[in-house]
Amino acid sequence: MKRPGRGPRSALSLLHSETRSQKRLRVMTTVALTAVGVALVAAALAANQRWLDRHFLPSFFLPRRQYIQIQWIVRLAFATVGVSVALIAPFAARLLTARILRLAFSMVVAAVLALAAGEFFLHYWGIGPAEWLLPEDEPRRQPDPGLGWTLVPARIGYRTIGGREVEYAIDSAGYRVRGLNEPVDPDQPVILFAGESMMFGEGLNWDESVPAQVGAMMQIQSANLAVHGFSTDQAYLRLQQELPRFRRPVAVVTLFMTALFGRNLDDDRPHLGPGLLWRPAVEHTRLKALATVIVPYRSIRTVERGLLVTRETLRATVDLARRRGALPLIVVPQFGREDQLEQTLRRRILDETGLPYTFVEINEAWRLPWNQHPDDRASRLIAKAIASWLQARLARDFELRVTTGK
Repeated sequence: MKRPGRGPRSALSLLHSETRSQKRLRVMTTVALTAVGVALVAAALAANQRWLDRHFLPSFFLPRRQYIQIQWIVRLAFATVGVSVALIAPFAARLLTARILRLAFSMVVAAVLALAAGEFFLHYWGIGPAEWLLPEDEPRRQPDPGLGWTLVPARIGYRTIGGREVEYAIDSAGYRVRGLNEPVDPDQPVILFAGESMMFGEGLNWDESVPAQVGAMMQIQSANLAVHGFSTDQAYLRLQQELPRFRRPVAVVTLFMTALFGRNLDDDRPHLGPGLLWRPAVEHTRLKALATVIVPYRSIRTVERGLLVTRETLRATVDLARRRGALPLIVVPQFGREDQLEQTLRRRILDETGLPYTFVEINEAWRLPWNQHPDDRASRLIAKAIASWLQARLARDFELRVTTGK
């Protein structure tokens, strides 16, 4: 006797059931692919110039016109892929099989494993924060619990940039000097320079660096406190540590550049929050650190917080210098003509707070070969602007003291 459910009618019902499952899967796949296509087209339309200006800040390493070109290429690619995916969705769904699904799942798993492997190897190779990726870079740096890192003191390093070898001499206090036998004398009149690699003189010999040239022009020794990769708040914290060592500070010069403003938004190193509260570094994956350098997307909230903290930090820098009787100055180098976004950032950070600064527009071609840092021509132009500003203010202050008898 035949068991129920094993006859031709039962087999036909099973076949119909499988067909309905496949049809349902095709419909779901068609809807999903169409949604992906529509989302890509919507993203291409939304990522306009206004959106770009709000989320992608000026970059020191990539001219803004290239960012705009990349933006249009990416938008066009998103739109093209989106329309294509939406159009072929019904046909792609018909080709979908369990084997293809397994293959797609395997690809996703492989991608996840590749990311995990990449993170492991970046950690193994010692890749650090976005502004100190490789520990063997010259000038050598060392970890610092309060600042993130400082220069290794009492050491001479060498680096080849643009086909020539450059010497970096760092004295026992961690300042760049002409030679180890010429340390900065804290008892003599001094102009202090705070900042990062531009102020340090990346790719330039000592006599070509901005601090050395200003010192020579004004016949006053310079103290180069700049450290590679520093943000505005790190430069302020270092100045706060070092300024008390000097008995006769004449002026304090710090560097701010809108193309480096994005660095102030990073939290993968010790940093200052609103109210100038010190905060420790936030741990991020090494892949995220690299991604931030390549694709510097920022939320509006992050940008606004960064504007607030940068304003507070520069104001505190100026006040710190004045309390020690030193003349404060913020130098603002600008490669090429300033665009609307850069001008807006400068005005919001400097003009609206009434901070003393000098703006220096530099020929965009005056950069080191295969390097975005200023060459000797640009460095001299910056040094002249600083010396001219300081000399005018010091002369005015002297005349005021003579007139008032103070």
